[in-house]
Amino acid sequence: MSLDAWIALAVVGTVFPLMALSRIGPDIILLGAVILLLTLGVIEPDQALAGFSSSALFTVAFLYILVASIRETGGIDLIIRYVLGRPRSEVRAQGRLLLPVAAISGFLNNTPVVATYIPAVISWSRRLNIPANRLLMPLSFASILGGTISLMGTSTNLVVNGLLADRYPELALRLFDIAWLGVPVAIVGLAYLLLVGRHLLPARRGAAEAFENPREFTIEMAVDPTGPLVDKTVEEAGLRHLQELFLVEIEREGNVVSVVGPGEKLKGNDRLIFAGTSAGAVELQQIRGLMPSHQGQSSLQKDFKERRLVEAVVSNQCQFIGQRIRDGHFRTLYGAAVLAVCRNGERVAGNLGQIRLQPADVLLLEARPPFIERHRQSRDFLLISQVNGAARPIHEKAWLAWSILAGVVVLAASGVMSMLNAAMLGAALSVLSGCCSIGAARRGLDTQVLLTIAASFGLGAALETTGAAAFLAQAGLGLAAGNPWLLLVGAYLLVALLTELVTNNAAAVITFPIVMASAESLGVNPIPFVVVVMFAASASFLTPIGYQTNLMVHGPGGYRFGDFLRVGGLLNLLTALVVLTLTPLIWPF
Repeated sequence: MSLDAWIALAVVGTVFPLMALSRIGPDIILLGAVILLLTLGVIEPDQALAGFSSSALFTVAFLYILVASIRETGGIDLIIRYVLGRPRSEVRAQGRLLLPVAAISGFLNNTPVVATYIPAVISWSRRLNIPANRLLMPLSFASILGGTISLMGTSTNLVVNGLLADRYPELALRLFDIAWLGVPVAIVGLAYLLLVGRHLLPARRGAAEAFENPREFTIEMAVDPTGPLVDKTVEEAGLRHLQELFLVEIEREGNVVSVVGPGEKLKGNDRLIFAGTSAGAVELQQIRGLMPSHQGQSSLQKDFKERRLVEAVVSNQCQFIGQRIRDGHFRTLYGAAVLAVCRNGERVAGNLGQIRLQPADVLLLEARPPFIERHRQSRDFLLISQVNGAARPIHEKAWLAWSILAGVVVLAASGVMSMLNAAMLGAALSVLSGCCSIGAARRGLDTQVLLTIAASFGLGAALETTGAAAFLAQAGLGLAAGNPWLLLVGAYLLVALLTELVTNNAAAVITFPIVMASAESLGVNPIPFVVVVMFAASASFLTPIGYQTNLMVHGPGGYRFGDFLRVGGLLNLLTALVVLTLTPLIWPF
């Protein structure tokens, strides 16, 4: 191999551990790798920038706008309202949940689908008296399975098909070509979840139950109307820098002062709500002018239009990961106060300010009403939902948003337009019809995913042009003894392993040239290998970190790492068995 090939292998070999083990975003890591390869002369500028001009990348971007239009008009809420109902058993409840989710995920990016469903499912589980963790992991898995039904189901399918079209234009797949395999995979996977997987789910409470009783993590005191604290600011009263407590809100004459600032003046009979440990009550009782509040109902159980109680799931990209809540100035940055933290289904005890945040932690926040819209697209949070909030009203344009999506599917499936053209037209109609505002369209674009895809093209090009892909392909052929089916198995295992550790798009795009070089060396049909890359990249059931929807349900469901291994392990094996058995039958070598 040439020096450039060794450099390309070294860079790629460094990128995957970095994405798996560091908190740096995959887009930043991959962009850094492309810049390094370009600087060292391993790739040319046009190769480094090829991903940014890819039709597949723009197709994904326009589909994000279509998804945003359905979310903004309440299209998914409409389905939730009419489909969930009141089933009489747990298995029927799972059936009513999983089948529609799998169907929707065949045409919509599954991340917003799951994000919309989670708050509804938690509320629904309370009404049915079914623990939420019996539903949330199957929800994520069903969305992943549904994404294999069509090219639109996941961005990875579109990107891999785009790479295929660039290499072999005559072999490009149509919208529903992979349904011949995707439908059997979805049927087998859903049957497993309904018949076997539900018996493997944990019997453990989730975040909603951990936050159910506010008196477990809050202390309420009142300001003595004849005491020395009246008309003093929070700072002057010594309530700003308590050791084990945070002053969260002040209830005053039927109203509430939320996310209390240091300059807020105290009034007689103010009801002060502190978040923290019971040991902190001793500290409060030593402050002259404060007395225990004897009102019955907790202030946090009351509805005030000036504040919202919000559950937020911490992303693995959150800037506060590894930091203590007090040191990170969380309240200053977000305008929200942390009331409690739930991890693995249990509320984290001890001094609230000393808790170091971890990915998938669920935070109970007290915030002002604009917080939800302002931070809903924040990279720091996977999910933001209002606690016991009313369902969003169904917009009269929901039918129009769904109709536009259906039109895109028909145009692309019939061959009247290319997938890119149909998605572009659908996005334009969504904005022009008012289904999606310009601001919502911008917020709907997942820039991290788009940058990850674009940068991955540069690394794939480096492996291919330097001969590193051919070298790895020859090594793989040696291990497979020239047998195409064994090579197919090896390709599936490689991509499936990488997608559990890093983003599925990067795993698929970077391994694509290696897999193609292997197929070309054997002189066999490349389509089986392309399809295997698509399905292996989606088969992410083993860990909560392998797929974003898994991480989204991890905290609210109170799951542990081993829960995914137990339930998802057999599902991974079943998926692999179906894919590796049917692929050569549908697309012969």
